[in-house]
Amino acid sequence: MLQKLKEFTDSVNFTRAVVVTVAAVLPAVGLSLLGYSDIAFTVALGALLVYPADIPSNMPHRIRGLLVAAVIVAGSTLMVNLLYDFKWLFYPLVTLLVFFLSMLSVFGQRATMISFSGLLAIALGTGHLHSGAEMFTNALLMFGGGLFYMLLSVTFNILSPYRYTELQIADCLRLTSKYLKLRGDLWTASANRDEITKKQLDLQVEINTIHDNLREVLMRNRSNAGGSTRNRRMLLAFISLVEILELALSTSFDHTTLHQKFDGHSEILNTYQNLAYNMAARLKKMSRDIIVKRKLNTKHSLKEDLVSFRNSVTQYAKAANSAAENVWMLMSMQHYAENQIRKIDIIEKSFTYKLSLRYLDKNRYKEVYRFIEPEYFPLKTLWDNLSFSSAIFRLSLRLALSIALGFVIGALMPLQNVYWILLTIVVIMRPGYGLTKKRSYHRIAGTILGGIIAFAFLSVFHQPVIIGTLAIVAMLLGYTFTAINYRVGATFITIYVIFLYSMLTPDINKVIQYRVLDTLVGALLAFLGNYFFWPSWEFMNVPGFIKKAIEANQEYLKQIAQQYNKKGAVTTEYRLARKNAFVSLGNLMSSYQRMLQEPKSKQKQQHHVYKLAVLNHTMLSSLASMGTFIQNHKTYEASPFFNKTVTKILDNLQQAVTLISMDVRAEAAVKGQDDEAAQHFNELKNIRAKELETVADENEDEYNLKMEEAHLITEQLAWLNSLSERIAKSVANLKI
Repeated sequence: MLQKLKEFTDSVNFTRAVVVTVAAVLPAVGLSLLGYSDIAFTVALGALLVYPADIPSNMPHRIRGLLVAAVIVAGSTLMVNLLYDFKWLFYPLVTLLVFFLSMLSVFGQRATMISFSGLLAIALGTGHLHSGAEMFTNALLMFGGGLFYMLLSVTFNILSPYRYTELQIADCLRLTSKYLKLRGDLWTASANRDEITKKQLDLQVEINTIHDNLREVLMRNRSNAGGSTRNRRMLLAFISLVEILELALSTSFDHTTLHQKFDGHSEILNTYQNLAYNMAARLKKMSRDIIVKRKLNTKHSLKEDLVSFRNSVTQYAKAANSAAENVWMLMSMQHYAENQIRKIDIIEKSFTYKLSLRYLDKNRYKEVYRFIEPEYFPLKTLWDNLSFSSAIFRLSLRLALSIALGFVIGALMPLQNVYWILLTIVVIMRPGYGLTKKRSYHRIAGTILGGIIAFAFLSVFHQPVIIGTLAIVAMLLGYTFTAINYRVGATFITIYVIFLYSMLTPDINKVIQYRVLDTLVGALLAFLGNYFFWPSWEFMNVPGFIKKAIEANQEYLKQIAQQYNKKGAVTTEYRLARKNAFVSLGNLMSSYQRMLQEPKSKQKQQHHVYKLAVLNHTMLSSLASMGTFIQNHKTYEASPFFNKTVTKILDNLQQAVTLISMDVRAEAAVKGQDDEAAQHFNELKNIRAKELETVADENEDEYNLKMEEAHLITEQLAWLNSLSERIAKSVANLKI
């Protein structure tokens, strides 16, 4: 229990919640005690509104983002106050401002959160109006509150500059451990492998998000500031985690066939599964140790598990009836385990400072900037998105119109705080229908539950000190849980708001009633807006994600083929292609998950989409397997069979890309090529058989190495060829 509490209080979300709570409470309490209670709330509000734009990154980008957010918050608030008395100007111009701020999302995540801060400022500004010189004073105070938050955030970062990165790596370790555990589950004879594959695909989305966060922090820090030794060690640990995931994907075996082949030697597969589980357990333990700031150590030795598996392989190889093909399979599994343990060992040593930084290739280290998106904001990007083909454009129109309807309803109905309606719309509305619906339900449930809890507390406690303390605690928990569980976060935020109002107004019952009513109206407007106003159904976006996933696998195969032909060190282009293949697959699965949240009538051919996601995942797994073998083994000259087959696979994938770009599917064209493709691949296999006859006269060790390489490469090429044909056929059948 105590360890769980320590993990919670040491989490990234709790730390950020502490910063924003202190940034809001400190000026509010301090200025009130000094007799400036009239401006205390405004400064605190400025700090709260800038908080969403505080995205972890290198220090210059972080400071610039917070400064821009502070300017936009103050400017939006000032504009609302200046225009409010001129209703004929106020409504159209504020609606246009909402549209413009929402369109800033085309520039990436940081811009999205800055625009969110501005939208919140508009919503809140309509409920806290000023006139005359007070308008400018209010805007300056909000700007000052934003600067105070920035100062506090930067101070926290200076005091603990690496904690966020360490916790992100800990989370990455946990998710990678979970992935390895699922790979281990595949070795159970009775395993539901389709269900395990689905879990792996879902997990891939989470892992990709963590990888992006770590690239942003570690690599942008390195490319801008040169990087400290500690930063370099964490970068080394991150690179090892990426490679562990690739290695895990590379173990693409037909588990059912393997269980049949080793039916009389089940102890071999059981030993291997135990090793797989222990590797996952080691990563999980490292994650926990990093979170609680405990020295990394383990009583269990993975090398002992590896020795047990080696002994099992050796005993099987000595058996009279053991097939050479089966021994090669076991040797591949052994090589995989050795590489994984080596990389796990690198991660552990990078955190215990027992590892020399010579393990990090200097040339690769100089090119880390190529793995992150450059931050620049050309106006052309904004202009290019001013069309209905842009999801951000449709969202901006939807949000602007919903806010306009919120103004109309607020004018027609006797509501106490119309800005709560606007605030609810801004907070809930998302580009996709599914996420908006989910957040609507969570917001309503959290508001009602929070209102009930707050009413119960206020019925018992009446002392301002107790209520103020509980409000601070509720605020802290609200900001902590908003990113983890939105329903729980909305509950605590509601409690904190009601406690705050209870100290300002005597009739708290009406506050609770209007809070719930305004939230219901805002949630309903957001929900209906996403359904009726230029909706962005996921089936419209899926073909683009499928195309990008196929193209990413295509480029990855090209880089693998180039590596196999030219030999030498692994190039940055290879690593970039691998990264893009993983990211594209994760994006495809994210799209599929969003589709499942939409109405059944809008889930067009979701089974076909899932099939294509699985095929691309399987292809990525096979590519990773071949790429890993080429990187970690001595390989011989690439054969004509290899290059001709790679060309055939690339042609199949290119055909799929062409088909998905067409308005009319060419299903018949694909079907007509089946017999020809099968005949062509059989001819290629015959070519390879003749090539292998030339190695028969070499010494036994050389012969065994070449045969092991030939077996793995040939099997993977055959599987990749089959997958590429199935992808082309599935794309041809995709009618969305």
